[in-house]
Amino acid sequence: MTTEPELIVVGVDGSPESVAALTWAARYGKACGGAIRALLVWHYPSAVGPAPPGVAPESISDEVRATMTRHLTAAIAKGAPDAQVEPLIGYGHPAEVLVDASREADLLVVGSRGHGAFTGMLVGSVSLHCVHHAFCPVVVVRRGMSPRASAAL
Repeated sequence: MTTEPELIVVGVDGSPESVAALTWAARYGKACGGAIRALLVWHYPSAVGPAPPGVAPESISDEVRATMTRHLTAAIAKGAPDAQVEPLIGYGHPAEVLVDASREADLLVVGSRGHGAFTGMLVGSVSLHCVHHAFCPVVVVRRGMSPRASAAL
């Protein structure tokens, strides 16, 4: 009887908090033999009006891909150099895309707050939405969270 490895989905947005979350997930995945899926979500903000011609979910810029690669490389090197991470790029509101990804995940890992954080918030709106709506357990990683903290989870 074979068992599939635990699927760990981690939200990445390039913020220091999301890099900490990816580092934590890489260490956790290595410890439990889990498969790690790093998900960077982008969307064109509707508050600024319609998207310019050529900007569509299918037209991911090289900059978005470069951001994903840069942060994956840094976090994995820091957390678990031999971890295997599947990078994915999604389109839509980050909270909704992460919750949707949690349907097939065994664990969802997010940073405590990312680029849209208001000063003084301990948990960002995306993290809070994921905690309340995800279909699997959620770990919210604070920047600087000790790897030993994972033992308490």
